[in-house]
Amino acid sequence: MHPILRFHGAAHGVTGSCYEIETGDCRVLVDCGLFQGSKSEKELNYGDFPFDPKTIDAVILTHAHIDHSGLLPKLVRLGFEGPIYATLPTIDLCSVMLPDSAHIQEMEVENLNRRNAQRGRPQVSPIYTIADAAACMTQFRPVQYDNWTNAGTGVRARYWNAGHLLGSASVEIEIDRGETNAPLRLLFSGDIGPGQKLLQTEPEGPMGVDYLICESTYGDRDRPEVSRDQRRAMLGEEVSRAAASQGPLIIPSFAVERTQELLVDLFLLTRSGSIPPGPVFVDSPLATRASAIFERHAGEIEGGSVLLDALNSGDIRFTESAEQSKAINRLSGFYIVIAASGMCDAGRIRHHLKANLWRRNATIMMAGYQAQGSLGRILVDGASRVRIQGEEVDVKARIVQFDLYSGHADAAELVSWVASRSPVRSAIFLTHGEEAGLTGLRDRLSSTFASDRIVLPLIDDAYELGLSSARQVDLNRPRRLKPEKVARLDWHNDLSKLLIEVTDQVNTAADERSRAAIIRRLRRALGSTSS
Repeated sequence: MHPILRFHGAAHGVTGSCYEIETGDCRVLVDCGLFQGSKSEKELNYGDFPFDPKTIDAVILTHAHIDHSGLLPKLVRLGFEGPIYATLPTIDLCSVMLPDSAHIQEMEVENLNRRNAQRGRPQVSPIYTIADAAACMTQFRPVQYDNWTNAGTGVRARYWNAGHLLGSASVEIEIDRGETNAPLRLLFSGDIGPGQKLLQTEPEGPMGVDYLICESTYGDRDRPEVSRDQRRAMLGEEVSRAAASQGPLIIPSFAVERTQELLVDLFLLTRSGSIPPGPVFVDSPLATRASAIFERHAGEIEGGSVLLDALNSGDIRFTESAEQSKAINRLSGFYIVIAASGMCDAGRIRHHLKANLWRRNATIMMAGYQAQGSLGRILVDGASRVRIQGEEVDVKARIVQFDLYSGHADAAELVSWVASRSPVRSAIFLTHGEEAGLTGLRDRLSSTFASDRIVLPLIDDAYELGLSSARQVDLNRPRRLKPEKVARLDWHNDLSKLLIEVTDQVNTAADERSRAAIIRRLRRALGSTSS
């Protein structure tokens, strides 16, 4: 049989990366990531996998980010017993990131169950526990860049530096096709890093593959060409502007690598006197533990010595306890907080936003991609009021999108990376992108690659990988999520917006009689007869 490639996530969206290769002799996953964004997408994390975990022979992990690794503990809990192949830095990062993800889930479920008990609703369980994450770590197996690893019967994998994150990789896979045929060659890009990225070298990869599975996060966007020094100077301008407002600068940031990059540039700006002095709080236990791993791997990192200086600077303070975190918001004047999560969907950043969004002298600087449906995206898109932890908060702070620290290549860099992999003999599958990124990259690639061989798979799609072309095969089951619901605002977002609008209408009504009239109209619309 020809190999079958299935797209279980990151199809017309940027989270939940998971691809399955079935050869007839073995079944291998490339990544097994957590879905993020709208609640409709997050609910996929609680449902069944679209395959039996017991039948998977191995997992090939491209890097440690949770949208690529975050469902591995669930996979193991449900019966997967095979090896998880990853670079050693990726294993080290997963050893802190997966337990942190489990802890967040346990805490959020505990709070939800407390509310559910008060409302008479059923209790729910976390996707996985800290114990599940610990059990998962025993199945990791280290691999080195440039070396071939047997991943299953007739399947080999070779890792190439993707320049995205400490330990990140693009993965070349060879599948045997009998003694008389050359092996089928696939290349999964993973996440490709941009040029001018701190701490990372340029992304690499092989030439001449049959099938390329390529990310397209920024497939429709070209960033301004700025050097590292120029980007640092632009960051300094934002910091100085926040300091001039005499209020806090709150930076939602991914705990792993983005935080460390920001710390390096803030350290250099402070040392040169380019920004006003002020404390920098790293308010993320995960970022603290990840920073220790970066210190351990400093010799493998470009600019590792400067990173060590930054991490040991007296101006940078790492918080641990929840009490220390909450105490930060009792400060006045200028200070900087870097906290996870980067899309504002979980973690300590939410209580910092709740405490500061309503302040006109506060600055919220988004330092990375914000997925559709996430709180970060809602703020970037200009919301005047949001709901956080069940409460409405006015948005008076200055919201800044500072996307020059992105860990992803932009459109021109993706096109250049794909061109360097040529020839791609059969097809290119574009994944890990929202609609604009997918179509933008497809249009750019169409000038050098036949458009009918550029495929934009939907979630749960499957393709038979032939000798010269790919053929879509039947799903034989309903899709877990309708394509039009992926990377879109859902009814949860609409309900939150409606509740805010209702509150605004009632609060701005002229008098008690007007407010009562609004409430009567709402009840009639809902079919309610309550008085």
